[in-house]
Amino acid sequence: MDHIFWISIILFIPIFIILIGMPYWTRRTESFGVSIPSDVYMDKKLKKMRKQYASVMTAFSIVILFIFYLIVGKHSPNDGETMGIVLSITILGFMIISFLIYLVFHKQMKQLKEKEKWNEQRQQKIVLQTNFYQQKLIYSNYWFLITFALVAVTLFITFTQYGKIPERIPTQYDLFGGVTNWTEKSYRSVLIMPITQIYMIALFMFINWMIGRSKQQLNAQNPDGSIEQNIIFRRRWSVFLIASGILLTVLFSVIQLSFIYSILTTYMTVISLMFPAIMIIGVIVLVITTGQGGSRVKNVRTADGTVINRDDDHYWKLGQFYFNRNDPSLFLEKRFGVGWTINLAKPLAWLILIGIFVIAAGLPILLSK
Repeated sequence: MDHIFWISIILFIPIFIILIGMPYWTRRTESFGVSIPSDVYMDKKLKKMRKQYASVMTAFSIVILFIFYLIVGKHSPNDGETMGIVLSITILGFMIISFLIYLVFHKQMKQLKEKEKWNEQRQQKIVLQTNFYQQKLIYSNYWFLITFALVAVTLFITFTQYGKIPERIPTQYDLFGGVTNWTEKSYRSVLIMPITQIYMIALFMFINWMIGRSKQQLNAQNPDGSIEQNIIFRRRWSVFLIASGILLTVLFSVIQLSFIYSILTTYMTVISLMFPAIMIIGVIVLVITTGQGGSRVKNVRTADGTVINRDDDHYWKLGQFYFNRNDPSLFLEKRFGVGWTINLAKPLAWLILIGIFVIAAGLPILLSK
């Protein structure tokens, strides 16, 4: 149980780091889900709010770790499945309360903006670059041919060595690589992992395409500088997606081949933890060095303090959920955090999101029967 407990603690750390520093990763034109002029970002009151948020989240994170330790220490779950459930519930609770903490600061930020009237006597603009999407914003999806080649090799070995596969094979795993469900060997059941790989690759290719086509969001006070930052932001996440796709494909191939080559089973725990760890470290480094929209990428362009971005706070419900029927964009950057979200006013965006989850949940069920 001890090693599973410490693995759980390690899984908490990246979540804590990203959420504690969230106000520092977002664009300088936004603060706690509220739009602001970029020159106001370093205002003493806003700096104080960011520090307060980080302090509250740090204290809350320590409390969560202590509660998790008490629960695990008292009940001493000795299997990965139970620990996975406890860990998932703890993380869910942490995320919910974190959101409530955010809402407190979001409300304070709205009140401060109304009081300070930063937008008065400044011209509000929407800045667009007409040839923005003609530039190289992402790396080609052809890089995913590497992953398809890995899947093809895995399938070839699976069917040529089918007789060596045991009569019962694992179909589900817990967070720590332990098997939680088995099924009888069949040509359909041995396809679970390869088809999962293909679905995952297709999903990554779609996300990579989405990064390249998501809404253009430039800073009216520094359009040239924000273009450079945004291109770097998109390219870095594109590289991360491609690298993650290759790593996960290799991981799933190793799991599949462990049915045939027993020696791989010896290293499964290490491999199943090492690859995700590399990805988690990559996310943290990417968030800290790049920020949302490339906000942490340095540029030397001069900002124009007489203009600001158009105030579109009314489209962002609670500063997090974008709802704009008049905006044709399906995907855009998050207002608070790093990454992308959907335009909730668009039915197609909902269909895409629901379709992704339905297929992900349905594939194992269909193939294991």
